[in-house]
Amino acid sequence: MQEVKQTVSKIDMTLENEIRVNIQRVAEGHLDLSRNLHEAMRPSNEVEMLAIKVRMLETDVKELKEKIS
Repeated sequence: MQEVKQTVSKIDMTLENEIRVNIQRVAEGHLDLSRNLHEAMRPSNEVEMLAIKVRMLETDVKELKEKIS
């Protein structure tokens, strides 16, 4: 019985000291990747908004040219 208790105690120590720490590291790495992805996508959103504004301005310029002609 004492041997089983020691084995269980070793397993508990391994879980607490190694596995939990490693899971925490993986989770932190995942959060960093998620933040980096959002930061990388931000310029893409800005480019899309600028493209929309350029199209609107092109339409306005086209209308002005038609009025002048």
